[in-house]
Amino acid sequence: MELAVGRWAAAVHAYSYILMLFSLLLLIPAISSLIEDDGSHRLFEEALLIGVISGFGLWLITLRARRALRPADGFLIVALTWVVSPLVAALPLYFYRPEVGFVRAYFEAVSGLTTTGATVYTGLDEFPFALNLWRAFLHWVGGMGVVVLAVAVLPLLGIGGRQVFQAESPTPLKEEALTPRVAETAKGLWKTYAALTLLCALAFRLGGMSWEDAWIHAFSVMGLGGFSSHDASFGYFDSLPLELMAIFFATLAGFNWATHYLALVRRSFRPYANDPELPYYLGVLAMSSVGLALFLVAEGSYAEMGEALRDSTFHVVSIATSLGLATTDYGQWPIFAQLWLLFLCSFVACAGSTGGGIKMMRAMILYKQIYREIVRALHPNAVVLVRLRERTIENRIIFAVLGFAFLYMVSIVALTLVMTATGLDVLTAFSAVVACLNNTGPGLGAVGPAGNYGGLNELQTAILTFTMVLGRLEIFTLLVVLTPAFWRR
Repeated sequence: MELAVGRWAAAVHAYSYILMLFSLLLLIPAISSLIEDDGSHRLFEEALLIGVISGFGLWLITLRARRALRPADGFLIVALTWVVSPLVAALPLYFYRPEVGFVRAYFEAVSGLTTTGATVYTGLDEFPFALNLWRAFLHWVGGMGVVVLAVAVLPLLGIGGRQVFQAESPTPLKEEALTPRVAETAKGLWKTYAALTLLCALAFRLGGMSWEDAWIHAFSVMGLGGFSSHDASFGYFDSLPLELMAIFFATLAGFNWATHYLALVRRSFRPYANDPELPYYLGVLAMSSVGLALFLVAEGSYAEMGEALRDSTFHVVSIATSLGLATTDYGQWPIFAQLWLLFLCSFVACAGSTGGGIKMMRAMILYKQIYREIVRALHPNAVVLVRLRERTIENRIIFAVLGFAFLYMVSIVALTLVMTATGLDVLTAFSAVVACLNNTGPGLGAVGPAGNYGGLNELQTAILTFTMVLGRLEIFTLLVVLTPAFWRR
């Protein structure tokens, strides 16, 4: 087999810009450390230097290979962004607690950038503010996508971005652009994202958080990540107003950001009314919240409906959108309630949101395709179309969704088997794989809301690190790069 690594040099050259730009983001926690005078600024300065030098080295080595990007280059650039960039992001964490090991520090960085929120660290309340800010800021950057951010900048450097944007875009209808130029699309999405994040931070501050906690949790909520600056997660605040704010903004973050963008640009609520996912998305959240509260009261887990509804709503929204923050140990709830939460994180978030899972749009297409097959079985000659609102879904999209769903299920089964082969119990292994593949964070058993991933060995941690990247890149993007055919001439 003849490999053609050299022909990918142009993609590596394009990624070198992303790596340098990403490394410069370390200036934000470094500056905040100097302002807070917490002594951690050197951690970020050293990591920044390593990242910029590495990026410049890649740029210099591949300078002669610079050319226009091809569609296939986008897959490699996206994969490099989510696999290599966390190596730099992990450095401050490793420098701060080297005894934890680099494998776990890398897991934490990948968890941040993929907006998973699974953590291996305890004692978060004692962390320097800048370090907790960096962890949450990774959620915010990763939420919309480092690649999408770079797409808005790379055209200024003479590197087109459409191939990268299409490889990163999560929706099955991703060939549609909001504006003719992808850079303008990326800029519009980021402006909308930044504006709602600012509103979220202001709301948390008015609700009683310090400015430090407000920014950390705003980044976490809008990125649907789940990192907190407290070991007790969101339960540290024990505040109903703050929980309601988190529910509201997490629900908004679970929308397709293109819908938010169009609503703001057109100054109209019509884009929300025209979004086919929102009725299903909001309906599942509402019915699950009420239904779970009724179940918990009936099972005797709660004496009062009000308290049950408060906790069920927060955790339904948090887990279903793949946010992953917690206010109580729902690992003590009946196993049905725990598994229902885990099930929700697999499909509820909308396509084009910062959430994980297969996304609501794919779930809708799968449901409608199953219904079509049932009708065909009853009426073989009937012509039944799969529609989302007034739009007919083409068979090629349906086949792609079916293929994705198959790979999704195979990934869960295969990775669960691998995790159990390492000695992990079935419940912990299965829930950890589901939580990491869906970029949700907390699972069940040893990795439940009252625990974390720090008790796993390095092999198990490495497997779940791969799982998080696989989930964030929605399986196909990473598997394309791992296929031998991708590297052949």
